[in-house]
Amino acid sequence: MKRYMKVLSVMCAALLLLTSLSACGNSSTSSEGSQTDTNSTADSGDIPTLVWWTIGGQVPANFDKAIAAMNEYTAEKIGVKIDIKVANWGEWDTKINTIVNTGEPFDIMFTNNTKYSQQVSMGAFADITDLIQSDAPDLHKLIPEQVWDGTKIDGKIYSVPTYKDSAVTQYWVFDDKYVQKYNIDLNSIKTLQDLDKPFRDMKAGEGRGFYPLPLNQGDAFSGFFNNYDDLTLGLQPIGVKADDASRKVVSVLEQPDVMNNLKTLHQWYKDGIINPDAPTKGEADKARPFFSAQAFPGAEANWQITEGVEKYDMVQNYGPLYTTSSIQGSLNAISANSKYKKEALKYLQLVNTDPKLRNMLAFGELGSDYVNVDGEKVIERKTDTWPLAAYTQGTFFNLAVTKGAPEDQWEQVRKLNEQATSSSCLGFALDIGDLSTEVANTKAVWDKYRYELTTGASDPEVMVPKIVSELKAAGMDKIMQAAEEQIKAYFK
Repeated sequence: MKRYMKVLSVMCAALLLLTSLSACGNSSTSSEGSQTDTNSTADSGDIPTLVWWTIGGQVPANFDKAIAAMNEYTAEKIGVKIDIKVANWGEWDTKINTIVNTGEPFDIMFTNNTKYSQQVSMGAFADITDLIQSDAPDLHKLIPEQVWDGTKIDGKIYSVPTYKDSAVTQYWVFDDKYVQKYNIDLNSIKTLQDLDKPFRDMKAGEGRGFYPLPLNQGDAFSGFFNNYDDLTLGLQPIGVKADDASRKVVSVLEQPDVMNNLKTLHQWYKDGIINPDAPTKGEADKARPFFSAQAFPGAEANWQITEGVEKYDMVQNYGPLYTTSSIQGSLNAISANSKYKKEALKYLQLVNTDPKLRNMLAFGELGSDYVNVDGEKVIERKTDTWPLAAYTQGTFFNLAVTKGAPEDQWEQVRKLNEQATSSSCLGFALDIGDLSTEVANTKAVWDKYRYELTTGASDPEVMVPKIVSELKAAGMDKIMQAAEEQIKAYFK
């Protein structure tokens, strides 16, 4: 794997095409016919119904009807049905951890760089290295080898990457009505501190109950730690500055730039820029006046629909940047205990190669949630209630463009990735095989405090030393030392 990944680190920026994007409601209901006492069950006859856990919003009234339409289609195409279960943004971390830790049956699970390596080390996911070529050749062909290899752990493939925007590109997104009302100069906004005046102008003009920067557990300030490569560890307090040629592993929370930004967040929280229930709020309200998101050109067309906002303005403030974590930013893995591994892989192949199914998963019930404008190439959305996040499912390159977005949207995404720079640690993935206890313990510490810290609710000058002390007691120093040694060996 190391020899390959060294090749990846040289070739990725020129050759790699896409995989990540960055992320409100109740835990899902399931479609009719699924059962929970086996890994996957026969819905009728010999047609298996696969359980797919994913992340998303509140399930709408027509959810079962939309899934039934998908199942009718896929049963005929490949003899497989799906039972989609949705964990909302705020509960996803806890819910998925519980499923993996307790061995609750599932067939497919959405995961990402924050959990993937740990879940693989726990034996949760099936090794699909050989199955991809034997049972899903079209899927294997569709996704570039560099992207497949970016998901490998110890040389083996344990997930299907969503082939789309692999480089991290961060945007700040403003409701245009506030931009116009308060004469916000978007071109002048380059740093977090540059947001201070627009936020304060909006707060003063809109009143006490208005929060220019609404945050919640599942959507704290997205992209806050982008400057630091987390080495696929999924633990933000440990990383390497993305442009650090020496690749020094650092305690990220203690870095001056991070501490300065945490202080800014805390001041905003105290001044009512951020909503007071941010650290405990489970899902975001709609019509947000501002938010931060990992995105791509034209993404605002969908946000305008889902948020119920007439016009959003996007300001690119970071990237594009390739990291190993960005390649692993959106993955779907098959349970090691699934009875239907081949069927699950065939279903994921269909998601990635069949435009009709791809659109149904991304947009909902045809005729109710969306209508086709130009075959399956352009759609118009009719509702804003479909809960499933398109970035979690499959490639964008067989997905329809939403009416209002540039028709060459996905070509723009390709070009954006061609412009990407590379993290100094691109290609490196931390091997946590001998660190499973320390990783689990340090993540538990971070999970205990991160919502308060990254929503501005806690004073970082008080909280960061406390967090770091507990992280060290949980094994942080051992992880950092191992990371230093592995990086040195990898890049020698």
